[in-house]
Amino acid sequence: MSGTRETLLARARDFGPELSARAAEFEQVRRLPADMARKFADAGFMSMLTPEVYGGLEVDPLTFLDVVETLAVADGSAAWCVFIGSTSGVTAAYLPDHTAREIYRPGTITGGVFAPRGRAADKGDGTYEVAGRWQWGSGTQNADWVMGGCFVTKDGKPDMLPSGLPNMRMFLVPKERVTFHDTWHVSGLKGTGSTDIEFKPQTIHRDYSVGLISDAPLARPLYAFPVFGLLTIAIGGVALGLARAAIDALVALAGGKTPEGHRRPLGQRAETQEKVAEAEALVRSARVWLRETVATAWEAAQRNGKLSVEHRRDIRLATTHGTRAAAKAVDLMYNLGGGSSVYESSRLQRCFRDVHVATQHMLVGTPTLELTGKLFMGLDAETSQL
Repeated sequence: MSGTRETLLARARDFGPELSARAAEFEQVRRLPADMARKFADAGFMSMLTPEVYGGLEVDPLTFLDVVETLAVADGSAAWCVFIGSTSGVTAAYLPDHTAREIYRPGTITGGVFAPRGRAADKGDGTYEVAGRWQWGSGTQNADWVMGGCFVTKDGKPDMLPSGLPNMRMFLVPKERVTFHDTWHVSGLKGTGSTDIEFKPQTIHRDYSVGLISDAPLARPLYAFPVFGLLTIAIGGVALGLARAAIDALVALAGGKTPEGHRRPLGQRAETQEKVAEAEALVRSARVWLRETVATAWEAAQRNGKLSVEHRRDIRLATTHGTRAAAKAVDLMYNLGGGSSVYESSRLQRCFRDVHVATQHMLVGTPTLELTGKLFMGLDAETSQL
């Protein structure tokens, strides 16, 4: 695993110059070009979390986090597409063996949306009539198989699990059976191709679906981590990578820029030095806490084969905090850059736009603070999707 980790991180670093050079292209086409997605798949990035038994790398969560963060320093959109493709590979751990082997062949890219915005009518014969439309389909145009979450109905009524929660299943279909809507006209993370995806009404067998709450995954330490937890870990990684890029960009700018109305270069001003130090403290402290939290949870998963509610709580809070701290650090650097920050050629403006789209993801939003706050206070809380 150590060899895999070092190899993946070296590959991520090696992609840096190409990602930086093609960033404007990604934004212009509003998606990750197919050749770039294929390069990432060939590098092993898209299969980092896919079970080894199905040809994946099944890396530890800290390696996953570090690879995503490294890519984000060069380009946030590319890193985002990688983590979506990689976390989608976790689905293989929940699928029936024969279905997982059919779908997850070498080089396969999967993607989709876990949120249950579709409907699946149980037909009573092992199949479902499925239809739906989902936002935020990041990277799906490069996927071979696309997935969408659905609420299940039976005899025209919502199907409920024994726990009292609604039955939610995520269905996988070949790309050819998906409609892509050109909706991704946004401020940041433009290159992710997070367009709307739609499944027109179609019959899908249960074997091509998973219940991320109700089904049991493979009994491997990695899959003790809930998919939602792995997703948030990566969001934090993207945000922290963007913050690192913003700090580096400002430091490079400050050495040669003298702000209008000032005699001293930007880097010689006390305000610049203070804000750079503050940004470094924000990013480094958030990064240390996030990595420590992930490492502690990984040790528990290896030892016990499961994560406690406390571990899942801490992961969500550390990632939410990390994303917010990263956004604050980017804001500090963007403001220091002054007028230089607004040009399309500036890395600062792209970091600013990208990180503020990342903060809008529901998994690192205010509801996470409410939920984790309840748990710290010993109050009842719904933790099935923690």
